[in-house]
Amino acid sequence: MLRSAQRAPAVRVIRGYRTVSWAAATALAGDPPWDLVASVRAELFSYVSGRRTLGENPSSEEIRAVRRQGEERLMREWGEDLAEQPYGRRTKAALRPVLERWMRRKRKPLTFRLTQVLTGHGCFGYYLCRTARREPGEGCHECGAAVDSAQHTLEVCPRWAAQRQDLVAALGGVDLSLSSVVEKMLESDGSWLAVSSFCETVMSTKEASQRERERAADAPSPRRRRTGVRRRQFLRLQ
Repeated sequence: MLRSAQRAPAVRVIRGYRTVSWAAATALAGDPPWDLVASVRAELFSYVSGRRTLGENPSSEEIRAVRRQGEERLMREWGEDLAEQPYGRRTKAALRPVLERWMRRKRKPLTFRLTQVLTGHGCFGYYLCRTARREPGEGCHECGAAVDSAQHTLEVCPRWAAQRQDLVAALGGVDLSLSSVVEKMLESDGSWLAVSSFCETVMSTKEASQRERERAADAPSPRRRRTGVRRRQFLRLQ
């Protein structure tokens, strides 16, 4: 129940789709599990109150040391907890090795389109077919690949070759596995901006194409409109 309550605000923080899992949303938001946070704080309170009950007054250095131990336990148990969660595997695998650095980052905001690429929940054939039920198939409309996923868009689809070339150059020639990309994003503001810009350009184009397809699918065909006119004319003669 507590984690369900935590998921909704985390999804808003990361500007993600409501279907993003608790594990992926809270990791991206840098928001440790509330139950673990409560446990660590209770441990610190118990230590301080216990010492005072004995007539002792713990120093600020002692309190800081206990707090650091609690934070270390929190990060360790959070990482272990993430590993056990069944959903958001791709996002978890990329964030777990750098979880504390990700949580403590500054001046590196998430955007709606960047989050789509990080989570796989967005304008991708696989998601639109399997989760959103808005596409009949999982394929890529840009290159014809059998499956259009976030990783396909980031690393493979030839439609985005020019944008990808610029991205790889900005990141220093690294491979585009999500783990490598996330690592580079944390290294500098410039790398973060390069990834964010790639996602904005590519995903906005994919979204525009998706809207066009949906408008075309919703529009009635000319033949059907003519049939309707003839039917109304026939009924007026009855």
